Amino acid sequence: MRVTDWLYEQHIGLGEPYFELLDRIHQYLVPRTYVEIGVSTGCSMTLALPGTVSIGVDPAPNLMFPVRRGTRIFNQTSDDFFAQHDLNRLFGGLPLDLAFIDGMHHFEFAFRDFMNLERFSNSDTTVLVHDCLPIDEVTAARERSTDFWTGDVWRLILLLREWRPDLEVAVVDSAPTGLGLIRGLDPTSTVLRDGYTEIVDQYLTVPFQSLYEGSMATQLNTIAGDWATVRSRLPDRPFRRSNVELLKAGRSLGSVTPVARRTLRSARANLSGRRARIWPGRAI
Repeated sequence: MRVTDWLYEQHIGLGEPYFELLDRIHQYLVPRTYVEIGVSTGCSMTLALPGTVSIGVDPAPNLMFPVRRGTRIFNQTSDDFFAQHDLNRLFGGLPLDLAFIDGMHHFEFAFRDFMNLERFSNSDTTVLVHDCLPIDEVTAARERSTDFWTGDVWRLILLLREWRPDLEVAVVDSAPTGLGLIRGLDPTSTVLRDGYTEIVDQYLTVPFQSLYEGSMATQLNTIAGDWATVRSRLPDRPFRRSNVELLKAGRSLGSVTPVARRTLRSARANLSGRRARIWPGRAI
C-alpha cells in the first residue's frame, strides 16, 4: 500500500501539517458522514474515504481535484445550505460524524456554521475548524490586507470556551495556523442560538492584543500537534469497522490521474505476481 500512499500524496499534495493531520483523522475515525464548509479546490474533500457520505458546501467552488464518486457539492453559502437542507435526510438518518469548517474567515460565519452543524451531531461528533491559531495581528484582522489571511476565527474558540464550558474545545498547534478541535457536542443545547446577537456583539469588541495579555496558549487551550496527543482527544474507536489500507487504496484509485491509475494497477499486478511466486497456490 506504500505505492498507493505515495502516488496519492504526489497527486493531491499533502503539503501543510494541518492537512496531513486532517488526513490522519479521516483514517483513524473512518467516519460514516462528513461535511466540509469551504470546499475551494476540493483538495481536502479528497481525503474522505470510500463509504463516507460526504457533503461539501461552498458558494463558489473551484474544483481542481476529482472528488470521490457520491460526494455532493452544494454551490451556495453555508447559511443558505442549512436553511434549505436537512442533514439528517441527506445522511439517511445518520448523525454527523466529522466536519471541517474552513469557509469565510469572519468568526460569526464559523460561529453559525458550528451552531448549524451541532443540530445534527451527537456526543461522538468531531468538528474541526481551520485558522484558529493566529500568527500576527495583520493576518488575523477582519479586513484582508495580505495574501495570507486567517481572519478572526480565533474569536470562535474564545466564545465557545466561555459560553459552552460543557464542550471539549482545544486548538491543535499544527502549522501554519492551527486546527480547532471541538467534541462533546449537544444537539439539544440552545445557549448559543439564544444568545447569538449578544455573543457576536461581545466578541467583536475583543482586541487581538488581549490574546497576549495572558497566555495565548491558555486562552485558546492549545495542545501539541503530535498524533498521540490529537488521538487522545478523539473517540476511542472508529465509526466503521473497515480495512483502512484497502479504503486508502480505493481512494487513491478514485483520485489520481489516469496515468498514475495505470501505474497503480501495474504495481498491484506485480505485487500479486511476487506473492504468487512466494506462496504458490495461496489466494491473494
